[in-house]
Amino acid sequence: MQIKLVVLDIAGTTVRDDDAVNRCLREALAAHGLVVTPQEVNVVMGLPKPIAIESLLEQREPQAKNALTQRVAAIHDEFLARMVRFYQTAPEVEPMPYTLEALGEIKAAGLRLALDTGFSRPILDAILERLGWDRSGLFDVTVASDEVPRGRPFPDLIFKAMSLTGVTDLQAVAKVGDTPADLREGTAAGCALVIGVTNGTHTREQLALHPHTHLISSLEELPALVLRPSS
Repeated sequence: MQIKLVVLDIAGTTVRDDDAVNRCLREALAAHGLVVTPQEVNVVMGLPKPIAIESLLEQREPQAKNALTQRVAAIHDEFLARMVRFYQTAPEVEPMPYTLEALGEIKAAGLRLALDTGFSRPILDAILERLGWDRSGLFDVTVASDEVPRGRPFPDLIFKAMSLTGVTDLQAVAKVGDTPADLREGTAAGCALVIGVTNGTHTREQLALHPHTHLISSLEELPALVLRPSS
């Protein structure tokens, strides 16, 4: 079956941010007394950020659920402010290599394009506005993690993108991302193609450990995969 919908991650997949997500999350945690390593944050990259924060807290500082919920909320607020400021002002924010060329070719072939993300809507909107993607017509829909019951690695983001675009068959859907959470999301949904991009937060060797159908070095290789009939 021909692919009809391509669902793409944002940070590290379609948008360059020089690992600012990792850095801002560590800074938000540090502001609330918890120091973690970049490697520890990388393990939870791609997850909804409140879930990622909760996981890091539970590993280091087991605490009562009520106290944990309050602390997660406070840290997430800090992270949200830092990320929105970064995406609004940082000079390095730009599309990842080959993004506009590859997605333009895919769009011209009549496929639907969706962005999904572990970010909440305020961060997603800051990115869309900064890059002009909120008015470019390139993406048919965008879905944030706070708009579905469950974020990655569950398939809810993909299912919502399908509902919004009218695509009903998972064998017509490709999921693309640069984290294990992206690959697990696409696999959980049952997408025909689950494609890892290795020029983002994780290397080819790291992504190879997780379920996928393809690994590509950049989005330059994406049109050749999604514009042919799925096997």
